[in-house]
Amino acid sequence: MTDPSVTEELDLSGDGGVKKKILKEGVGDELPSKGCRVSLHYTGTLLDGTQFDSSVERGVPFEFELGRESVIKAFDMGVATMRKGEKCILTCAPEYAYGSAGSGPNIPPNATLQFELEMLSWELEDLSPGHNKGILRAVVKASEKKRTPNEFAHVHVHLVGKHEERVFEDREVKFDLGMGTDFGVVSGVEIALEKFRQYETSRLILKPEFAFGSQGNQEFGIPPNATVEYTVTLKEFERAQDTWLLDKEESLQQAQLFKDKGAKYIKEEKYQVAIKMLNRSNDYLSNCSAEDAKVLKTAVFLNKALCYQKLDDHLEVKMACDSVLEMNNKSVKAYYRRGQAQMALGFLEKALEDFKEVQQLEPSNKAAQNQITWIKQKLKEATEKERKIYANMFTKFANADKQREESERNQQNTDVLSSCGEWNAPEDTMKNVHPNIVMLNNVDDK
Repeated sequence: MTDPSVTEELDLSGDGGVKKKILKEGVGDELPSKGCRVSLHYTGTLLDGTQFDSSVERGVPFEFELGRESVIKAFDMGVATMRKGEKCILTCAPEYAYGSAGSGPNIPPNATLQFELEMLSWELEDLSPGHNKGILRAVVKASEKKRTPNEFAHVHVHLVGKHEERVFEDREVKFDLGMGTDFGVVSGVEIALEKFRQYETSRLILKPEFAFGSQGNQEFGIPPNATVEYTVTLKEFERAQDTWLLDKEESLQQAQLFKDKGAKYIKEEKYQVAIKMLNRSNDYLSNCSAEDAKVLKTAVFLNKALCYQKLDDHLEVKMACDSVLEMNNKSVKAYYRRGQAQMALGFLEKALEDFKEVQQLEPSNKAAQNQITWIKQKLKEATEKERKIYANMFTKFANADKQREESERNQQNTDVLSSCGEWNAPEDTMKNVHPNIVMLNNVDDK
């Protein structure tokens, strides 16, 4: 039943092209955001009341992904303003519907359409990098602003963290995106903020890997492997300067700054954050010539190799060292760290080559000599093991061949005896036996 108190028509497009009249208020404050998969019922009519389509009559809700231009513009605009359980009338001018072409036999060209909509539900937008639903967003208060923060933007946010309806933190904080760990901001909030608009408030549901992980948080009373919820408001932000806008000198200064930040985080054993800083440093170096960037870039990739080594990502270690050696084929550290990565990946021969390079460049390097000795021993053991395996294999083959030959001989003897038949075999059977065998039988009978 229509609520008589709800009669105001809202202009959603700003030009009268999409108007919305609420028939029944929805519940809660949350709105679906771009990327949410919404489920609703609709009935579409022309202005004269002629119905051209209805999901209600089909008995199957209509579903689509909001903001992906998979429906007419008016649907994307109108549905984004609806709360769960809300019913409304959406009036759509042709330019926000099917335009001058119309659609099929039921919607003529340049038709203004009306849709009665009922919002049923929606699945929250997935902001996690791997789209594994590790970071889900529900917009509580939308913003008309278009700009969003970029990585390393300076943000001012209000955070309210909850675990099982219990508030464990409520505060305002200012920090640079990518460095939130220094301010106790969990990674899921940082990742999500790059999708926020200024003044937006959204509710985030974070799985453990984007919150407090397997350790939990004793101070906040968060148990291990807990899913938590944050309500986040982006109050202000200042975007980080785009790297391509800087000249060579400015780029080198910024690259050095972020390289130093990376080194600081390595000392604090915050390796994931350190990698972010080092990647940013490398971004700035893209504005510089290879010669100008060589020394700093070498340090950046060596530090990246160290971070990945601490994280047991040996393939990334190898790749970082490869980058160093492309610039400087005399880097002892690059050969040594790559050798360690090759060992961890099981490529002992390649690791041996790297440690030999270290020894050649730095003959007094005892660590490399120890690794060479160890690898040679392992390769020797592996060779001996292979030799024994093959020796055993050949022995088994020889025994098998011998057994097969004996079996074949026994089978031949059996066949000969079988062909002789019984001693008292009938005469007609004996006719087919070799004459010598018959003679022998006859002699034996005598």
